[in-house]
Amino acid sequence: MKRPAVIAPVTLRACALVSAAGHGLEALAQALRTSRGALRPNDLSFGDAPALAGWIGTVPGADGVALPAALALPAGPWPGRAVALAWLGLQADGFAGALQDAIARHGAHRVGLVLGTSASTIAVSEAAYRAPAADGGFPPPLREPRFNTLHALADFVQVATGLQGPCLTVSTACSSSAKAFATGERWLRLGLADAVVVGGVDALGASLLHGFHALGLVSPEPCRPFDAARRGVSLGEAAGYALLERGRGEVELLGWGESNDAHHMSSPHPQGLGAEQALADALARAGLAADAVDHVNLHGTASARNDEVEAALVARAYPARTRCSATKGLTGHTMGAAGIVEALACVVALREGFVPGSAGTAAADPALGEAFGERLQLAPAAADPRIAVSHSFGFGGNNAVLVFGRGDRV
Repeated sequence: MKRPAVIAPVTLRACALVSAAGHGLEALAQALRTSRGALRPNDLSFGDAPALAGWIGTVPGADGVALPAALALPAGPWPGRAVALAWLGLQADGFAGALQDAIARHGAHRVGLVLGTSASTIAVSEAAYRAPAADGGFPPPLREPRFNTLHALADFVQVATGLQGPCLTVSTACSSSAKAFATGERWLRLGLADAVVVGGVDALGASLLHGFHALGLVSPEPCRPFDAARRGVSLGEAAGYALLERGRGEVELLGWGESNDAHHMSSPHPQGLGAEQALADALARAGLAADAVDHVNLHGTASARNDEVEAALVARAYPARTRCSATKGLTGHTMGAAGIVEALACVVALREGFVPGSAGTAAADPALGEAFGERLQLAPAAADPRIAVSHSFGFGGNNAVLVFGRGDRV
């Protein structure tokens, strides 16, 4: 099969993140340097349903966020925790200021937005169904259609930032915000925009928690990716962004790969064929072989089958020197925001010169094979990574792989 052509590097001009680790990239960096987990027992309940057993990662300070009155629509203020997270993410790491600088350089109509999410503002719709109005419809404060769509968060970010360029929501479960990078690079290469905000936002809510629980995927203890004692995922929430522009910079997007093997609604392809295709395409666009990769941020959900398939891919695709780690033990699996969280974990590793460990993992499951075990980084370690890869594998066989490089790598 013909591989894609090499692309020109795209710089990450600015980045921002809020997650269970805290507000800002430095909070994430500190968690990565120390393997300090931020998961806690789930205490979230909705309506009359009790809180489900499990551990979660919530963004501190997300409750009671007051949005500027100027952002309200005629129907009223934007409601919901997901919108609050989207706003907090924009305020982190000086991102709002960097974005306004980009608008000043290029014009608002030349700055695009690609936002990944799994659930968007579904919690608003859930609340409306739990407390209907006397006529049986949604209560008036929640009837605004823009509050109850998959595109609501991207719509809000445009309102909050004044962006007027192309705007797209990507919802492919766990790969959503990784795929946003691919769309952003295409828009830049095709001249549809001069800068693109890519990112992801997801907030914990009833549908996500109960949905994963119904699939039997939620661990009753903090998740332990690739460990023999792993029992499933720990869910989290986050909001993160990156501002992409053409050219060179401190950290660059070198390549991306996307695939959809459509093997099963929730289970990965047994041989990981779609994931391997996405990896091969990402490396081809970067003009690199796998032996050039110093560090891999694994998808690492801690579910039995997903970890097994990804471990086999790592063992056959990467050389023994490549250090691989799973970081969901720090922040939880942030669903549609997982791609941006783990992309930014790669950015931190490249900038600061270390390889994160696999928080919560005591040892690699021997059943995953010796070749994988020797590649898995258990504890953080000083290093000099120049090329980092991030894996994101979603439901329905939606796969995305991103390749990042330090600007001084050559």
